[in-house]
Amino acid sequence: MLFSLLIFVALLAGLASLSRKDMSLSSRVFIGLGLGIVFGSGLQWLLAAETLTTVVDWVNLIGSAYVSLLKMIIMPLIIVVMTAAVLRLEQLAALGRLGGSIIGILLITTTIAAAIGAGLAAGFNLSAEGLVEGERELARAMAVAEKQNQIADLSVPSLLLSFLPTNIFADLSGSRSTSVIAVVIFSIFLGVAGLRLNALSPEHGAALKGGVELAEEWIMHLVKLVISLTPYGVLALMTKMAATSDSADILNLFEFIVVSYAAIFIMIGVHALLISLSGMSPINYFKRILPVLIFSFTSRSSAAAIPMSIDTQVKELGNHPSIASFAASFGATIGQNGCAGIYPAMLAVMIAPTVGIDPLAPSFFLMLLLVVTLSSFGIAGVGGGATFAALVVLPTMGLPVTLVALLISIEPLIDMARTALNVSGSITAGTMTQRWIGVEEEAPTP
Repeated sequence: MLFSLLIFVALLAGLASLSRKDMSLSSRVFIGLGLGIVFGSGLQWLLAAETLTTVVDWVNLIGSAYVSLLKMIIMPLIIVVMTAAVLRLEQLAALGRLGGSIIGILLITTTIAAAIGAGLAAGFNLSAEGLVEGERELARAMAVAEKQNQIADLSVPSLLLSFLPTNIFADLSGSRSTSVIAVVIFSIFLGVAGLRLNALSPEHGAALKGGVELAEEWIMHLVKLVISLTPYGVLALMTKMAATSDSADILNLFEFIVVSYAAIFIMIGVHALLISLSGMSPINYFKRILPVLIFSFTSRSSAAAIPMSIDTQVKELGNHPSIASFAASFGATIGQNGCAGIYPAMLAVMIAPTVGIDPLAPSFFLMLLLVVTLSSFGIAGVGGGATFAALVVLPTMGLPVTLVALLISIEPLIDMARTALNVSGSITAGTMTQRWIGVEEEAPTP
């Protein structure tokens, strides 16, 4: 155990030495990813179960600490950056155009993602029949049933109402599943109030804008400080993933994993096509956002990726801070291409034949796309994530939710790629909005 931990410390020291050699962040993140996979696989192969658990607990201390630091800065970042974003727009009409464009792109790409996921699941004849229920699956089934009961009590009006902040201090602490979007809405109102103040008293408005810009610069220095720790966090997170993956479960559900990743990669190709239509090189684009995608892949948290997403959009892609802030914040809660698009659509197609429904029937397929798209807008109201998306979509389509529990053993492996796709979708929405609508003030995009 001690020898394993010493090796892990040596790997951390190696990454630190690379930073002193001025190696780029993206290169160090990618190296951390590879080292984590190799080291974690070695731990699983060489260590006994009890020793492995202890080593993973210590390694996860670094990974969890890094994710916690990113979550720590999410709310301060949103409230400062979103307020500054609205103040920069000067006109409320621009606010509506930018918000409408970003949300529209997120929803459209989620519809495309659902069609790809459903089409591949049907094409490869994936089915829910024959999957084995073990102890973990049965325990998950009970938890799923409890969550489904909670969701069933939510009406559309109450869902929409849950987006609004009632106690901003409680939402800043993340007390509700809708806290992120509530803080976004509060920050927008705060910025609009600032615009009204500027219209009535330009002197006070200028002072307010200067103060908010100073606070934004301050918070971005904090963001950069935390982001500089990304290679170490990625190393720890990937080590845990590789060390705890169950090869037997992976082989048992290998076809579902392969088809899921195929759908995700095809959707990444759709993002690349949209970026190329916006006049930017897809290769250059993905090279610039690679560190964000790797982090979201390892952390499995779209919300935790918000700081990196904003920083990357502004510094690497040249997106206006207002656009970057809207895209990263909305993309973490609305229209998630992977979790709310591909995943529930695949499950619906897999389950449909078991209840006598042809998943390729136009009436079923088109209704599925509509339900997935609409539910992706409201997933934040029930906690977000692929599980909740499935629990909304499947009952709406008249399908049982048992399959959600049966896939628990491979959930982390697929969820990593789904989360990366979510973040790619939000950055794509921001970049397309910048290229198609744009906001003058920042330096030209590269």
